[in-house]
Amino acid sequence: MLISLAACITGFLLDFLFGDPVWLYHPVRVIGNFISFGEKTLRKIFRKTPGGELAAGTVLWFLTAGLSFLIPFAVLMGAQTLHPALRFVLESFWCYQILAARCLVKESGKVYDRLKENDLPGARKAVSMIVGRDTENLTYEGVTKAAVETVAENTSDGVTAPLLYLILGGAPLGFLYKAVNTMDSMLGYKNEKYLYFGRFPARMDDVFNYIPSRITALLMTAAAFLTGMDGKNAWKIYLRDRRKHSSPNAAQTEAVCAGALRVRLAGDAVYFGKLYKKEYLGDSLRPVEPEDIRRAGKLMYVTAALVLVLFGAAKAAVIFAL
Repeated sequence: MLISLAACITGFLLDFLFGDPVWLYHPVRVIGNFISFGEKTLRKIFRKTPGGELAAGTVLWFLTAGLSFLIPFAVLMGAQTLHPALRFVLESFWCYQILAARCLVKESGKVYDRLKENDLPGARKAVSMIVGRDTENLTYEGVTKAAVETVAENTSDGVTAPLLYLILGGAPLGFLYKAVNTMDSMLGYKNEKYLYFGRFPARMDDVFNYIPSRITALLMTAAAFLTGMDGKNAWKIYLRDRRKHSSPNAAQTEAVCAGALRVRLAGDAVYFGKLYKKEYLGDSLRPVEPEDIRRAGKLMYVTAALVLVLFGAAKAAVIFAL
């Protein structure tokens, strides 16, 4: 347990300093390839009925989640038998790969750079790399809001939630979480193809993110105070707007961010050419500006640091008490 905690802290620091090692094949890509293969295979095995597709998606979820936990667990146990230092190095590197804070700041920073250069087409292209909505008709304000929103939402999904699972169960539990998150990203659509096949993966993503998103929202409110943003308004908007989303988790951190920045986020968005009506989060106390992208990134980093310090210390206390 102590090795896993030390590895988690090391991985967090490596991500903060260097960002995602893009030169190396990422384990999440392996998970994604397995999901694609599993989907094709199970669709051939199960009947093409709502019940059959629901069963196929459920089987795929358990296979992917189970293997994503068991394989890293077995490898780490093997490394442990050879030498604890080998296990520490390997787990540290995996924790480094699982976390995505630096990558999130880097990619949103590309949007910021294009906006500061008044390059709207470039900003639209940059933001299309990190959001799921259609971006070709977004205004400067729309691009800015989209970037801020994705940083706010992914503060939980891409940073603090995996960090919490890493602290709790090391790299194996971290990979299980990333598998759950990846399955939702690939299968959790409410369209004809995935309405039933992706239903169980989508629901399980809601389950796995339910507590982390709320912990993140609370600590993000504290981070707003610590960074000199409007913490009082962040708490006010969180209490008022945290349920204004079809997902039970997405608006948790977005509401806090909107309040902390004193801006209005969300609203209607276009996905695959179709307009989806969405409620607004926050109040338009001032216009959204490109600098808000950097502020959202700062809020994300301080929130993640709070998660690491508080929950890392709690786990350390438990370890030394045993």
